[in-house]
Amino acid sequence: MTELQFLIEKIRTCTSCGLSKTRTNAVPGEGPIKPQVMLIGEGPGYHEDQQGRPFVGPSGKLLQELLSSINLIRESVYICNIIKCRPPNNRDPSPSEIKACSLHLDNQILLINPRIIVTLGRYSMSYFFPGETISKIHGVPRSWKNLTVIPMFHPAAALHQNKFRIQLQEDFQKLGLLLSSELTGETELEIDTPKQAHLF
Repeated sequence: MTELQFLIEKIRTCTSCGLSKTRTNAVPGEGPIKPQVMLIGEGPGYHEDQQGRPFVGPSGKLLQELLSSINLIRESVYICNIIKCRPPNNRDPSPSEIKACSLHLDNQILLINPRIIVTLGRYSMSYFFPGETISKIHGVPRSWKNLTVIPMFHPAAALHQNKFRIQLQEDFQKLGLLLSSELTGETELEIDTPKQAHLF
């Protein structure tokens, strides 16, 4: 068993917070090690809780469309969430629940070692850049540790408001440009370097 497989099994049986009592399945995440992109959402919804997989509902369908728009497939990226169990009625995750899951996420990032992290939603963004506002920094590549992090809106928001869909589509195009520039060695987008927060 690899370190990542061990971590996934640990997440599936985790009882660090009260969500373990109400979940159907924990949702550790899925994808390859050392991918170009790691996508981090907020928390599992109904479909994810039922299947134990991230982004398999309507948000997942939109996410696959967005990935396809920049010539990526789901299987080529790693997908997970800040918290690994569904909050009842899809409510927002609490600070204590995020804290309880933080070690799992930190270890995932270390083991998966992506080139770029895309945060989906404000809770995911705040994990890396606390105090920031997603409406101000979405689509802007930022340096974090030895990685590049790009905050974006959550696909669920795009399903309800077209303005978020348009912004998400534009931000994914920026991601595509960044990936292309890394392959060619040409810098297409400027990467912001804010003051860093916690982790590791």
